[in-house]
Amino acid sequence: MISSLRIPEVVPAGRMAGMEQPVFGLPSGLELRPWRPSDADVLVAAGREPAIRQWNRLLVETPGDARRRIERMHERWHAELSAMWAIARPGEEAMGLIGWGDVDLTGGSAEIVYWILPAARGGGVVVEAAKRVSEWALNDLGLHRLRLCHSVANPASCRVADKAGFAFEGTMRSALLHADGWHDEHLHALVQGDI
Repeated sequence: MISSLRIPEVVPAGRMAGMEQPVFGLPSGLELRPWRPSDADVLVAAGREPAIRQWNRLLVETPGDARRRIERMHERWHAELSAMWAIARPGEEAMGLIGWGDVDLTGGSAEIVYWILPAARGGGVVVEAAKRVSEWALNDLGLHRLRLCHSVANPASCRVADKAGFAFEGTMRSALLHADGWHDEHLHALVQGDI
């Protein structure tokens, strides 16, 4: 027998769009803040960095492309489709990106995306940022399930997932097309109550 009960929305429509995108301080002294037009050159540099291009499919070639992408970040926040933050020292330009793509408020889920420029790698910055945006997504926004997916050929992202508390759930075969072909991906997840 099919139930006549309606499945409730996990997060009501309008909740995200109705709030200002927060700025978060991190224990390292860095902050997570909305992207600014003045960060356009950082996006261009990231789009040219081989490892970022390989794992993130970031196609930004000119400052104009970057400014349009930053505008879309803000539009997608208000459309409740994604939430992207710049990782930066207070008052300085961005050194990385972290946030939530594929936001589904009704179903209560999202997928984390991130990259960090080479000069900022190795100090646990991405792990710290991943923990903070996960706490916000689960506890403040009210999502139920967060995904972290990465190519099995990217062990650095596997370490980020583990250190940020995302449980390994399995391997998705031939799940994402990269420039060098189809990659199997690891699926990690964090659910309400894990943190």
